[in-house]
Amino acid sequence: MAEPLPKSRNSSRREAVQRVRNAQSFAVQLPIFGRVRLPRPEQLAFYGALGVMAAAEIIEWPVALVLATGHLLLQDEHNRVAQEIGAALEEA
Repeated sequence: MAEPLPKSRNSSRREAVQRVRNAQSFAVQLPIFGRVRLPRPEQLAFYGALGVMAAAEIIEWPVALVLATGHLLLQDEHNRVAQEIGAALEEA
């Protein structure tokens, strides 16, 4: 049976997990809406590129919406898996 980790190691692991969770998104303060959570910059670039391609009629709007929805769903799944891994690390 493994011995429990020293308190300092557990707390540093917990802090590392929290930093990873915080790095997944950021927020901006908007005058009317208050604090708004935004996706990471590379995700914003992906959605922006889809919008530009749809506006330039390179791809159709329904295709852009399907691609954006699929990308969003994959990111949500990735975030859920990352949170489960973080929880498992906290318990270890």
